[in-house]
Amino acid sequence: MFTCKKIVVTLLVLCFAGVACAQESDFSKWFKNRTLRVDYYRVGNAQMQSVRLARYVAKTGLWAGSLTQLIDPINNGDYRVVVKDRESGRIIYSRTYGSLFSEYCGTDDGKTKMVTYEEVVQLPMPKKAVDIIMENRGDDQEFRTTGVFHFDPTQNKMHKLKAHKGRKLHYRGASNWKVDIAIVAQGYDNEDPSKLRKDFERFKKIILSEEPFASRADDFNIWGIAGDAGAHYGTLGADRYLMTDNLFKLHDLLDGVPFDHILIIVNNDKYGGGGIYNFYAVSSTNRMSDMVTPHELGHSIGGLADEYVDENLSYTEIYKGEFEPVEPNITSLKDFDSKWKDMLPEGTPVPTEPAKGLDKRDCGPLGVYEGAGYQSKGLYRPVTNCMMNYYAHFCPVCQRALNRMFDLYTR
Repeated sequence: MFTCKKIVVTLLVLCFAGVACAQESDFSKWFKNRTLRVDYYRVGNAQMQSVRLARYVAKTGLWAGSLTQLIDPINNGDYRVVVKDRESGRIIYSRTYGSLFSEYCGTDDGKTKMVTYEEVVQLPMPKKAVDIIMENRGDDQEFRTTGVFHFDPTQNKMHKLKAHKGRKLHYRGASNWKVDIAIVAQGYDNEDPSKLRKDFERFKKIILSEEPFASRADDFNIWGIAGDAGAHYGTLGADRYLMTDNLFKLHDLLDGVPFDHILIIVNNDKYGGGGIYNFYAVSSTNRMSDMVTPHELGHSIGGLADEYVDENLSYTEIYKGEFEPVEPNITSLKDFDSKWKDMLPEGTPVPTEPAKGLDKRDCGPLGVYEGAGYQSKGLYRPVTNCMMNYYAHFCPVCQRALNRMFDLYTR
């Protein structure tokens, strides 16, 4: 629904210039099988930004992420965290992600008014001193250093929190080889407990019902926990944009629960939701949630862009015409070779005229259709209808992007 992530999916393992990348066998050399949580503040506006450390947290339980894919092979998101061994300067871990801050910067207020947002990144626990480099992507799509946190496990104080136990809603094996999704249920304090149980079961089925999630159900673990995530409607001035600013509180609630991705469900009949890449997704329990939820997971897990047109939104100044958007499912045709050009049937015209008479759940033929990323001109989508547009099924381009993401956790 409402995200601005600049994302491109690539098959290449990302190695930074001049520095050897960590190999698959390196986890035990550099890390303990535990999780370091870095809580920090991002401060600024569209003109400038900085990061400020809030605290380090030693999470309860084992590291739930991959033990093999330590360097992010997928060039997604507006932000990147890079971990370097301080002694050797070697990059030993990296991940890209999005943030609500980048969307704020696309609003009128965000052009000049300073704001502070809570953000959290999770890393495997370093054995030795490291530099945690926080980067942001510029308008030219290149990453630049925003700030550096210096961490030494023998010197820095690490907070320990009360652990919470999640319910196993769908469990298929060790978290290091699965995509773990934590469902956080908000607004059930005064409800009959049966409503919570039914909604956990309902949203588990929603997650696993849409392709490519359905055919890869055995690659997922799904956990449930109830608590206040601080989610609210009206984010960034959009009435149906349902998000939370309370990242520290959200992650405190999840201490002890293994997860790669977070889905917040809000016990409210009002339509709403949101999702940001490697940040979290939100859906209300509205009757439309069986369509809203996969859409938001498309953002938060797949890094997919919105394919619909809505130039009245407050944060539409996202895509700069001189550069190719980095999301895998939209293009400005500046670098279409990096997108779904390889998937097009021979002879497909570019751009492509929309198919007529399609059912809303029918994607239609693969092509290059104008109108995407909230803009009616200059941006193109792969099909007439898609989950990222009119709540149709995920199109072949989006399914390929999602499968590549699933592989990051399971291969």
